[in-house]
Amino acid sequence: MFLGEAMKEKILIIEDEAAIREMIGYTLMKEGYLFEEAEDVESARALIDKNNPDLILMDWMLPGMSGVEFTRRLASDPDTREIPVIMLTARSEESDKIHALDTGADDYVTKPFSSKELLARIRAVLRRKGQENTQVLIEIRGLKLDPITYRVTANGAAIDISPTEFRLLHFFITHPERVYSRSQLLDQVWGQNVYIEERTVDVHIRRLRRTLTPYGFDRFIQTVRSVGYRFSDK
Repeated sequence: MFLGEAMKEKILIIEDEAAIREMIGYTLMKEGYLFEEAEDVESARALIDKNNPDLILMDWMLPGMSGVEFTRRLASDPDTREIPVIMLTARSEESDKIHALDTGADDYVTKPFSSKELLARIRAVLRRKGQENTQVLIEIRGLKLDPITYRVTANGAAIDISPTEFRLLHFFITHPERVYSRSQLLDQVWGQNVYIEERTVDVHIRRLRRTLTPYGFDRFIQTVRSVGYRFSDK
C-alpha cells in the first residue's frame, strides 16, 4: 500500500539512507502525495511489480545495482518504460547529468536539495508526462515512431535509440518545420524545471543525428545558424 490519502499520484522513493527517505516522505505527505519507500533495487522491483508508481525518485548510488543501471533497465522494459524517473545524486558534473538523462531519467536533482525544489521538479515531470505522447503512430518518409511501444524504425529496420533521443525525436517529428531555440527545446523536451545547460541540447542533437545517419534520416534534423534547430523532410 502507498502511504498518504489526498492525491492519486503515487511516488516511489528508492534511497538507501533512511534519513533522506524520511525527509522526502515527510515532504510528499505534506503535499498529499501517496508514497512508498525502498532501500535497494530488489525491494524496489517488488514494489513496482505490485503497485506501478506514477513517478520514481531514484538515488544514483544504491547497494548492489546502481540507480543509473536500474533506471536503464526500467526504460528498456515495456511494462515500466513510461514511469518517469527523477535521479537524486550528489554528482553535479554536466557529464553526469547527461549520463543520467541518457539512461532514461526524466530529470536530475543534485544533493543537497530543498523541499521546494524537489516538489517543483516532481510537479513539472508529472505535468509533462500527462501532456505528452498522443499514442498515435507517426510516420514520415519511412521513419516511423510508435509512442506506445517506444520503438523507432527506418524503412522497416529497428533503430536502437535512447529514451532521451526518443523524446527529442518525438517532439521534432510532431512539430515539423518550426525552428526551436535550445532553451525552447529544454523546456519542451526536458521540462522548465530541469536545470541543465543549453549546450546539453547540442550533445543530444549530435547523438540523435548519429543514430539516424545509417538510415539517411539525419538530414531531417536541421541546424538554423544562430537560432536553433528544426525538423524538416524537405
